[in-house]
Amino acid sequence: MLNALKEIFERTFIDSGRVEDDTREHGIELATALLLVEVSRADYDEREVEGEQIAALLRDNFDLSEQEIDLLVEDAKSQADHAASLQSFTRELHARLSLAEKNKIVEMLWRVAFADRHLDKHEDHLVRKIAGLLYVSHSDLIRIRNQVRDELL
Repeated sequence: MLNALKEIFERTFIDSGRVEDDTREHGIELATALLLVEVSRADYDEREVEGEQIAALLRDNFDLSEQEIDLLVEDAKSQADHAASLQSFTRELHARLSLAEKNKIVEMLWRVAFADRHLDKHEDHLVRKIAGLLYVSHSDLIRIRNQVRDELL
């Protein structure tokens, strides 16, 4: 409800071009955060190190304050709790991102999956599924996974 009111206020009183850019950026940030949260939950064992990795990735890849990261992660968790599927989130990312940006998202997903120094089969499956929904090639998926694994392990 508050988000709807905020959008109405921004559309009415603020330059619509800037709002459109801000809304686009927030949509990308939220979709990315949600996918990262889903990978951390995939093995049914959310560890603190995975949460720390998610915050670090969001900090490194988006221009957000610590408070904004906390709010974004909470929003992502809430939406993940109620999401029927990941397709609406991956569809938004696929439509708005370049191949290089999609590859970066996949790299971020692998970093969360390897954060606890163990790749669970459920995490592996989910990253592969998301990469497919983003139309990232299998060869890029494996190349990125191997780079992250070699760096972290």
